[in-house]
Amino acid sequence: MAKKVVATFSSTKGSGKNNVKCIRMVRSERSGSYAFKEEMVPTEAVKEFFEKK
Repeated sequence: MAKKVVATFSSTKGSGKNNVKCIRMVRSERSGSYAFKEEMVPTEAVKEFFEKK
């Protein structure tokens, strides 16, 4: 059986609930292919993350 790994997103206990992992699909202008942009952002800045291009 494989061991299950549990990841934590913060170094201090309790502050990890203020951040979320956002993944956005971005199209390359040069080749036309898609790539994924991942970033850890505060919950208040999620809307701004998805609005920028």
